[in-house]
Amino acid sequence: MDLATVRDLAAATPTTRNRVVDLLRAAAILVVVLGHWLLAAVTVRRGELVPGHLLDLASWTHPLTWVFQVMPVFFLVGGYSNALSWRGARGRGTTYAVWLRGRLRRLLVPVVPLLLTWLVVVSVAGAAGVPAPTLRTASQVALVPTWFLAAYVVVCAIAPATLWLWERWGWASVVAGLVAGGLVDLVSIGSDSVAVGFANYVFVWATVHQLGYAWLDGRLGGTGRRLGLAVIGLAGTVALVRFGPYPVSMIGLDDAVVNNSYPTRVTLGFLGLLQAGVVLALEPLLARWLARERPWRATVLVNARIMTVYLWHLTAMVGAIGLSLLAGGFGLGAEPLSGAWWAGRPAWWAVLATVTIGLVALLGRFETARPLDTAAVPVWLPVGVALLACGGLGSMAGQGIVGADGVHWWWPLLVVGAVALLRWTPPGAAAAPTSASEPAGR
Repeated sequence: MDLATVRDLAAATPTTRNRVVDLLRAAAILVVVLGHWLLAAVTVRRGELVPGHLLDLASWTHPLTWVFQVMPVFFLVGGYSNALSWRGARGRGTTYAVWLRGRLRRLLVPVVPLLLTWLVVVSVAGAAGVPAPTLRTASQVALVPTWFLAAYVVVCAIAPATLWLWERWGWASVVAGLVAGGLVDLVSIGSDSVAVGFANYVFVWATVHQLGYAWLDGRLGGTGRRLGLAVIGLAGTVALVRFGPYPVSMIGLDDAVVNNSYPTRVTLGFLGLLQAGVVLALEPLLARWLARERPWRATVLVNARIMTVYLWHLTAMVGAIGLSLLAGGFGLGAEPLSGAWWAGRPAWWAVLATVTIGLVALLGRFETARPLDTAAVPVWLPVGVALLACGGLGSMAGQGIVGADGVHWWWPLLVVGAVALLRWTPPGAAAAPTSASEPAGR
């Protein structure tokens, strides 16, 4: 997308649009990107790659994750946008199936080139003799973003139901979601069952998503109420960490008995209350800043390619590490946490940003999905696509696409096939009342 187009989009922004929603979405993703690049403390010694993770090497960084684990902010923003979008669709007479198909197309089309690229890479590299463990690690790291996409697709699919709960029960539905998240943890941690804990990808993230409904509906008006929400979130998070089995780090640790993010724990629900209260308390200040031309153009630019940046930033890092390894470890020789290592971080980020920008320029067009037709579709079609895509994405996020028995090609192709179904229209389908276009962002 060229700068002239960005300038035109920024100039055409309706005065009714809440620009802070777009800023928080862009900021959250950029923090995730920089965080991932910082946490990778890899080195090359005597020609061998030595993996490392900043959180494992420096425990003093754990409290900082309360700021840098910003996925709750993204779900907050998603709640605002999805409620606005669904209410608009409902008012126009658009069916749930048509609405969901449009949302899924915006979310899932950009992941197709990523999956096909990695399927080709691991297949060719494996045939060339690259060890399976190396390919497994590379694909796992590169496909980490797919866990969030899977969770967000589920939350989007049930947004009309959770919005109904909010409209009927208000804050009681948020309390119920946190209680449900706590009960899931009680069973999951008590029985040492990670599988049970995955239920909180729905309960916890859907609850944080509902905070966006509260924001849209004016139920979080006033700085005092927003700071009060932050205090409740802070108190709950501190209590869970202090008296419960939860670690301080809100990002997963390799050697932790219990992780807050894998699977999602109720701690992230309370962290969502804290972060929502803080960022919303800043809304008036941020809104005034975004009224200026340059900050708003920058926000529009990032949002125009936000999924491409998110999906490809770790592939950029894996590629840069691979090239460094081929070059004898150039740029990756400093001992993690040493003065030389910290001094080299800006250059490291600059290299990764340059590679990522190149990938965005090449692949960002997939984020501008072609309009769908207006034919009505049966509800099973988008719901089935959501289930198939989430199953494939979730599996790849946890395991990559390479196992001890070779390339697990069926996971990426399952997702690609599911996305292809979104363009299928059953024979004889009647025209829907309106277009499936989305006025409210993601």
